[in-house]
Amino acid sequence: MGSGYLMENRELWERLNMDLVKHDEFLAPVPQIFTELFLNRKNRPAAMGYFDAVLGDVHGIRVHELFAMKEAGAKVFSTFCVYVPEEIVVATGSASIGLCAGAQFTVSSGEKVLPRNLCPLIKSTMGFKLDRICPYFQVSDWVIGETTCDGKKKAWEILNEYIPTYVMELPQKKETKDTTLWEAEVREFASFIERETKVELTAENLTQGIQKINNKRQALQRLADLRKHNPAPIHGLDVLLINQLAFFDDPVRFAAQVNVLCDELEQCVQAGVGVVPADAPRILVTGTPQPLPAWKLHALIEQTGAVVVGEETCTGERYFKDLTEPADSLEEMLTNIAKRPLKVNCACFTPNQGRTEDILAMAKNLKADAVIDFTLQFCQPYGVEGYFVGKAMEKGKIPFLRLESDFSGEDQGQLLTRIEALIEMIRA
Repeated sequence: MGSGYLMENRELWERLNMDLVKHDEFLAPVPQIFTELFLNRKNRPAAMGYFDAVLGDVHGIRVHELFAMKEAGAKVFSTFCVYVPEEIVVATGSASIGLCAGAQFTVSSGEKVLPRNLCPLIKSTMGFKLDRICPYFQVSDWVIGETTCDGKKKAWEILNEYIPTYVMELPQKKETKDTTLWEAEVREFASFIERETKVELTAENLTQGIQKINNKRQALQRLADLRKHNPAPIHGLDVLLINQLAFFDDPVRFAAQVNVLCDELEQCVQAGVGVVPADAPRILVTGTPQPLPAWKLHALIEQTGAVVVGEETCTGERYFKDLTEPADSLEEMLTNIAKRPLKVNCACFTPNQGRTEDILAMAKNLKADAVIDFTLQFCQPYGVEGYFVGKAMEKGKIPFLRLESDFSGEDQGQLLTRIEALIEMIRA
């Protein structure tokens, strides 16, 4: 990037009232980390260049686009969860984006208003807002929260003091009455978006919104399916980056670029070319999401010579595995939009046997040699549910490892030792 463009970024960040000193401190180590983890790898697909460029300017070009949308009268709604129906937002010509949430750098600031024994994702997110170093927070008009856990549910009350926060109530079961509750929430959310954007939802614009987001999900499905081949045509760390960027990038452009990558990967599969040898252990990761820039787990796994072939997480399969069914009428479309998220098997639901079924099906389809269930510290739903995941893997005779960590680098040695033991067992 030229100095003029960098100056444009800084001018925009100033207009967004960012703390540029803290922002520079936060970003300073990222280029070296990214180069070591991603750019120095051999046999990376050429089409990864687009995603490398997006990450390289992750606080620049997309933020400029969002700011321009706001100046043209649109709104920016930021979210943390795959249950928020982004189709509705996109239908009105506004933007639905993710938020910075996966860095240890901001955890200490989050702990100024949150308990220390709380999920690091929530603390990191809160810290990004308090420190004013996430331009996506700063450009947002609203945060859309949800009640997927008690920590988030109460944190939204505090966050609302710093940015307007709308909360959707997610049911904890999937019975008929719960489906009715959630559909009512989706319809109320649609009315809220209409009021805020001053754009009426119609069958025409909602059809377009559904199609845009479905196209993005289908592109990610295509990428996920290519990972079943051996040798693996792409590193899991690269796919994790793509999945993380799916929450930020323009959905139409993003889908097109994922499909370009898939075209290249299909050629690699046909030629029998992979990024690792055919005997590389194949690992399926399950558990809590790994938001940008949380790359530690995948980096450690693939450092051992293994390859991550899938993620049963919200920054993976849960985000894109189901599509919103098309419909003719606006009312039916809203019903279908409400139905899709309830197919997602988050640990917030009870009972949740569908999740272990998903893991077993993914392990079979992806020919996984082992499953690593990763839980962020103090995440009670996934921490407890790991018990059932472990039982299901034992019954399915799938090698299994449970790990718990945060976003820091302090425990990398311990984690690597445990991962290496699993890999040695697979190779034996």
